[in-house]
Amino acid sequence: MKREASGSRWVVARPVVQFALIGLAAVLIVGLATATASRRIGQREAITDARTTTLVKAQGLVEPAITVGLPNADPAAVKAISDVVESGVIDGSLVRVKIWRADGRIVYSNEPRLIGATYKLGEDEIHGLQSGLIKAEVSDLAKPENRYERQFKKLLEVYLPIRVPDGSRLLFEAYYRYDAVSASGRRIWSSFAPVALGSLVVLELLQIPLAWSLARRLRQRQRERELLLRRALEASDVERRRIASDLHDGVVQDLAGVAFKLAAAARSGGDGAPSDPVIDEAAESLRSSITALRSTLVEIYPPDLADEGLTSALTNLVQDCSSDELAVTLEAQEGGRTLPGAVAALLYRAAREALRNVQRHAGATRATVRSGLSGGSAWVEVTDDGAGFDVAILDGRAAEGHMGLKGLDGVVGDAGGRVEVVSRPGTGTTVRVEVPVE
Repeated sequence: MKREASGSRWVVARPVVQFALIGLAAVLIVGLATATASRRIGQREAITDARTTTLVKAQGLVEPAITVGLPNADPAAVKAISDVVESGVIDGSLVRVKIWRADGRIVYSNEPRLIGATYKLGEDEIHGLQSGLIKAEVSDLAKPENRYERQFKKLLEVYLPIRVPDGSRLLFEAYYRYDAVSASGRRIWSSFAPVALGSLVVLELLQIPLAWSLARRLRQRQRERELLLRRALEASDVERRRIASDLHDGVVQDLAGVAFKLAAAARSGGDGAPSDPVIDEAAESLRSSITALRSTLVEIYPPDLADEGLTSALTNLVQDCSSDELAVTLEAQEGGRTLPGAVAALLYRAAREALRNVQRHAGATRATVRSGLSGGSAWVEVTDDGAGFDVAILDGRAAEGHMGLKGLDGVVGDAGGRVEVVSRPGTGTTVRVEVPVE
């Protein structure tokens, strides 16, 4: 009982665990998407902040301190700019300042070794100088003018034009640590994470009890269905057994008595008198009918199915179906295991239905019945060398009232099993039925 209860709990727990894992995967996906989106938003916000800061410092602090001597790197002009940059521009995130002329000469930098050096300005920088727009991009530290910034690994470069008192323009460049940009993304992510992920986790925790309850209800309905099916099969077996018993003890015995009386009446003329041919024929016909009726009783409910098992019942079925026109053999591989009565009865019914079709429709000379166990299922298979048929016609025949295999498919499906029919015209037919043992 403990093992059965444990198995039942696992049947309920398995879909719940799957539901929880899917929910966890959804949380991870949403968390990853939120982290990526937050990081990108944070980076854009940080870049926007850097652009604003650069604009304020360039036009509010540096531009007013520019004199006409700065474009020629006049020492006094450079000193005035240096005082402003060192006191109010450079901070923990802004690490480098460069001021360029349009011809590519650096007239000021807080790295003195760059002052007076000339490099080729890029197209974006020239366009920014001419258009008056402020631009931001990741700095290319491989360029020679950036060789003194390589120690910072990665920098955000923001540049815009500033004016000289004579009306000319210089290009102001500010270099920010990129880790400040990344930190902004992390800050936004840390703000969103508790709300985004926390709500998903709470939702998941609230849904798990509901999923457990639904799984238990579904399992209970499944158990009730299985119980109803089992009771229906048992009731069918009981009714079959009752009908077989009533026919055997009543009608068959009465007909046997009539057959004996007819035989006696046929010989009533004395030892030397010929028997009445009409009465003899009637007695013989009656005996044949009794034999057929007894075979029908065995088909309705084989007497050895419940006591001796499926193999014994199939052995008798194969013997009854064998004839001069049809050779039927049995290959049983049950390994000595006793099948539950409902499973054995269902497999026997399947074999009987398949052999009946072979006798009536296949035109076969040989048929083989196989049975065995595979994993947690018992199976029976009937193969013949007959004419075969197109399996697509089964639905049409069912609509015409010929239930046969389609009816068997419904009963087996209700038991959790399956029916497989493989056939083509001219190649024979194989009918395989599998039913779970538990």
